[in-house]
Amino acid sequence: MGLQWCVSGTTLQTLKLASIPTLSSSLFAPPKTLTLDFFFLSRHARARRPPFQVLARALSAPAMAFQTATPPEEKVAKPQWKAAIDFKWIKENKEAVAANIKNRNSIANLEAVLQLYDQMSNLQKEVERLRGERNVVANKMKGKLEPSERQRLIEEGKNLKEGLVTLEEDLLKLTDELQQEAQCIPNMTHPDVPIGGEDSSVIRKTVSNPPQFSFPVKDHLQLGKELDLFDFDAAAEVSGSKFYYLKNEAVMLEMALINWTLSEVMKKGFTPLTTPEIVRSSVVEKCGFQPRGANTQVYSIEDSDQCLIGTAEIPVGGIHMDSILSESLLPLKYAAFSHCFRTEAGAAGTATRGLYRVHQFSKVEMFIFCRPEESASYHEELIKIEEDLFASLGLHYKTLDMASADLGAPAYRKFDVEAWMPGLERFGEISSASNCTDYQSRRLGIRYRPSEPSSTIPKRGKGNLAPPKFVHTLNATACAVPRMIVCLLENYQQEDGSVIIPEPLRPFMGGLGIIAPKSG
Repeated sequence: MGLQWCVSGTTLQTLKLASIPTLSSSLFAPPKTLTLDFFFLSRHARARRPPFQVLARALSAPAMAFQTATPPEEKVAKPQWKAAIDFKWIKENKEAVAANIKNRNSIANLEAVLQLYDQMSNLQKEVERLRGERNVVANKMKGKLEPSERQRLIEEGKNLKEGLVTLEEDLLKLTDELQQEAQCIPNMTHPDVPIGGEDSSVIRKTVSNPPQFSFPVKDHLQLGKELDLFDFDAAAEVSGSKFYYLKNEAVMLEMALINWTLSEVMKKGFTPLTTPEIVRSSVVEKCGFQPRGANTQVYSIEDSDQCLIGTAEIPVGGIHMDSILSESLLPLKYAAFSHCFRTEAGAAGTATRGLYRVHQFSKVEMFIFCRPEESASYHEELIKIEEDLFASLGLHYKTLDMASADLGAPAYRKFDVEAWMPGLERFGEISSASNCTDYQSRRLGIRYRPSEPSSTIPKRGKGNLAPPKFVHTLNATACAVPRMIVCLLENYQQEDGSVIIPEPLRPFMGGLGIIAPKSG
């Protein structure tokens, strides 16, 4: 399921967890009350390719964290890390970037980025000029000089130093402003992605047919109540709306779905993981999710630089942060189990009732780090794994190539899977698979060293090593448990009120083949 985030500058839902200590770091100086702004980068430089691939390039410059020096009273919002953005490329391709921003319904302000970039470039030239003059003065003072001449040079050097300090401070502020604006620029978009809103998405395939029932169909809420599988009322009293207790066979079904999914994707070469479910807010930012209006999806932890994850994509994306990987390790494939937390602000109505949209849920997420030239094929591999999983459970579903305005900021292309939910009388999203190219890795600083030596410009002192390149990242939902439970209960309900367990899951439920009404 796609994760949608808040607009940059919007205060996040605050979660008070006073017992959790704030992690100290020279890179983080959290305010008294944490607000998390989401920053969005653009893409980086790649070798020249055919025309339809040129626009998929990413933005270049070394990704690095840096410490800001702005006094608190200035109240200038500055990033706590520096994105790898090729401003020269943005300027040279401003028409394509502007069209992409429009097609993706992004809030990015390209004109502000270009204006700030020109200002920064001019100021950088002035700084370099003063540095050169300062060096000339310093060199003159090394020789024998008349006292008056030495004093004149001392005064000149002092004035140059003072002017340089002022300009360097201005340059730092301007660079930070430029970062703030440029990080809003979304990834470029695959040329085959349909342009428009969600209604413009294209169906790639449809599998099976909806089940036919000879009796009145119940939704999962009614089935769960009659079979004593979950309790929303008690959870609402304990935690609030959109929380739930799973009970009896529903607990076994959740565990079965998780273990079955992990066992299946491990056969495809995925390494299983469990992840931290509290992460630094900067890692969420570096994963680059684009906002969808003023409603936030993230729970932040008050008086901390941390927040709860909305998807395992975030901690898995950060597992190799600021690393250079050996090419022989690629691809790295992970299947991560985690609990996920989302505010689901603004989500209400019958279309989102019950387990369909909740604040906390379990999920198995697939994630791949790979070479740039392989990401398209791995994207197809991920969606095929998803489709095979859902087909083996006998679900009626369709796969969609999602339209440009429905893509999150990191996604170059995204496929969604929607399954038929008879009780809800509609298709509902149960999975997605995104190719984020090197949008996230440029923010997270994840590169690899090609094994073939460079034949062009050997690095002096390092042998004939090829320069490192940024990896591509992909993610896909293998199993979002609550929505899978919705599908299974509603599609496999029987006239007597029981629910059949699909054959693949039975070994993971101790051989149980049916959830029957409780006697009495």
